[in-house]
Amino acid sequence: MNPDSAWQVHPKVSVRPESFGALLYHFGTRKLSFLKDRTLLAIVEALDEAPSARAACEAVGVSAAAQPTYLQALETLAASDMIKERAA
Repeated sequence: MNPDSAWQVHPKVSVRPESFGALLYHFGTRKLSFLKDRTLLAIVEALDEAPSARAACEAVGVSAAAQPTYLQALETLAASDMIKERAA
């Protein structure tokens, strides 16, 4: 996953905010993912408008020191097809 590329929630994924974070359900693969962090949810929600994953982190106030943790979580979401790279 390139954190300097533009990303988006996969069109077949539903995001349902919860008190603990969120549930992501992929209607194509039937996979369910749990986001156990409200900051990660905010980043995922910011992806569609941000020019890059790194910019989405910055937009929600994630410090440069904390970004590797969140970028790793986004990489996991990309590997499970919950998010995908946006076309240029």
